[in-house]
Amino acid sequence: MKTDQSRTARPLIVAVGGGTCSGKTTLCNRIEERFSHLHVRVLHMDHYFKKNPPNVTAPFTKKVYPEHNHPDTLELPRLFADCKEAFMSPYDLVLVEGLFALYFPEIYEQSDLSVFVDLRAEERFCRRIRRHMAMGQTFDEITDRYLDTVCFRHDELVEPTKNRADLILSGTFRHRGVDWLCDAIAARLSSRKTREEPT
Repeated sequence: MKTDQSRTARPLIVAVGGGTCSGKTTLCNRIEERFSHLHVRVLHMDHYFKKNPPNVTAPFTKKVYPEHNHPDTLELPRLFADCKEAFMSPYDLVLVEGLFALYFPEIYEQSDLSVFVDLRAEERFCRRIRRHMAMGQTFDEITDRYLDTVCFRHDELVEPTKNRADLILSGTFRHRGVDWLCDAIAARLSSRKTREEPT
């Protein structure tokens, strides 16, 4: 958690990481709804996937899949440019969410709060099946890819970023964690506003 007093004129920046289908977007939607009276910008990393992503070869089955679970699959120059623009713009609150929100120092080192949305692997798996079947994929396509590539990429690249989080929040949302987080954001926004008011 950063406390640099020189940044009080900038937006409050919250980075939200976590595994696939853990609830990152749901959390950001709830935060955005809570602060709908403010000027809020949400950056979704899913919007920065390359049109032609690299392929990944599954380590055991040797099947080849389009890669969507590695930093190289993102248009990083565009992502970082949009983050930089948002971080320097007169928003009240900026949310950056995605698998790698706590992976890139360009993002997490600028954040005032960092959150990791945690959820058991089997629950994320069930959510992924529902979501991707609704998108037209078959059960076998979803499960093969998840077991072949998504799991090991999560363990390799996403799970370790949990150590960078100020708050680890359960993606079940069957608790008061979202309320606590929103209260913490509101308190920080109020504190920043107080410091910026002329004396």
